[in-house]
Amino acid sequence: MQDAAGQLLETDPEHGLSVEYQGQWASVRPGERIEIGRDADIRLDANPFLHRKLLRIAAKDGLWFVSNIGTRMTLSVVDGSGRVQGRLLPGAHLPIVFERTSIHFSAGERHYEVKVHAASPVYMDLPGGPGSVPEAAGRELTHLALTPAQRLLLLALCESVLLRGEHGLGDIPTSARAAERLGWTVTAFNRKLDNVCEKLDRIGVEGLRGGARSYATNRRARLVDYAVRNKLVGEDELYLLDVDPDAGFDDRTLPVRR
Repeated sequence: MQDAAGQLLETDPEHGLSVEYQGQWASVRPGERIEIGRDADIRLDANPFLHRKLLRIAAKDGLWFVSNIGTRMTLSVVDGSGRVQGRLLPGAHLPIVFERTSIHFSAGERHYEVKVHAASPVYMDLPGGPGSVPEAAGRELTHLALTPAQRLLLLALCESVLLRGEHGLGDIPTSARAAERLGWTVTAFNRKLDNVCEKLDRIGVEGLRGGARSYATNRRARLVDYAVRNKLVGEDELYLLDVDPDAGFDDRTLPVRR
């Protein structure tokens, strides 16, 4: 295994973890720890909205843990299948028990993904595809329906993150930029955004309603994070953003992606 500079990294074949972000690889073994942030062992970027040190991975009592060592940002932790998800508030810890774990978070208008690979996991990844069991108290999204307009809204918000794919970084557009991408007014965009957030809030998705301070950016970031992780929209649908709305794209209700 190599780091971003091409140097060979040692990995404990039985108990070690490998951490990856945008081609940067690092290994950590029992007795060691690794910190991730704007100025840490793994440096994300110079985004001023990021904590200098946001998360820490270390072993304790025979288990690996990810800890949120920031003061205001929430982390989303997802197993490799996308079926087990949890939110990690500042100061909280969560054991890393699966072979593959993804850690998602947003800072300002940028979305990040850090991947953790366990050489000797407690549990193997669960069978089944991403999106079948969301974090909303285990309730299925099978019956959630999006209108074409709502799907287009999600695609416009998620476009950068979807295009980055495995690279773990993407920009979240402002409402004005997303509305311009769709050819909508900002008022129309925000009205449809409210509808999508209310629909998800009703099935128990947290973080889409709240106070006014920093709410607009936080709500968009939370929506993008949830939509991408639960496969509400996918990269293969981005072509819809360039379809002429007069070319027969009607207003029928479409089921959520499986």
